[in-house]
Amino acid sequence: MMDIVIVVFIIAALVLLGVSVVLLNTFKTLSKELLNPTRIEVKEPERRMEYAEWAALKAGKPGIWSKLLGLKPIEEEKDIMLEHEFDGIAELDNPTPAWFMWLFYASIFFAGAYLLNYHVFNWGKLQDEEYVAEMEAAKVAKETYLAKAANLIDENSVKENLDGSVVSAGKAIFNTNCVACHGDKGQGIVGPNLTDDFWIHGGKINNVFKTIKYGVPEKGMISWEKTLTPKQISEVSNYIISLKGTNPPGAKEPQGQKES
Repeated sequence: MMDIVIVVFIIAALVLLGVSVVLLNTFKTLSKELLNPTRIEVKEPERRMEYAEWAALKAGKPGIWSKLLGLKPIEEEKDIMLEHEFDGIAELDNPTPAWFMWLFYASIFFAGAYLLNYHVFNWGKLQDEEYVAEMEAAKVAKETYLAKAANLIDENSVKENLDGSVVSAGKAIFNTNCVACHGDKGQGIVGPNLTDDFWIHGGKINNVFKTIKYGVPEKGMISWEKTLTPKQISEVSNYIISLKGTNPPGAKEPQGQKES
């Protein structure tokens, strides 16, 4: 906040200085005219030009491009030639065009504003700071997208993923919700054995996901669609897939069809 106040103060001071200079010049000119009034010259009315004279005068005037660039016609070089010369080379009194000077002063002003903005008051971010900020924003956006995408999984799009983090998360969900019917090792109690090669409703990841999601009401298994998120169902499904072939002691007899 203090930086903004300082900048406003500086701008106000510069504006006040400019107004003071303009007023000072105005008063000088006014006092000079009051002391020594300029004599008004009455010009004689110009005679009407003939068309040939007007066309010749127009042809001799510089074009728009020459005006923009501030160029002088070659015919006028003798009028703007300076007195000194060296080795036959003379210098022309041909000043830099006004547009170029305005562009030059504007570039100086821009450089000053850039310096204050990025290196003095640190209002703007440098390229490396912008890069870090954009990477952090991209990371947040990625995490948000993945969090949403994880819950867009269904029985058609679910993929088998036996990574440790996924299996561990699935195990926690299994221990909380499934051990009462399937046992703490998936050996089966009321529900079927989940560790052998026999499956009642299919042993692929899509089948397991679908069975958990919709349940099997006629056999007492409830639907977990309202209790678990699609991501959680995917995790517990992958945990069940990881139990295949563990064959814990006291496992329930096989049920369903054998799958390789």
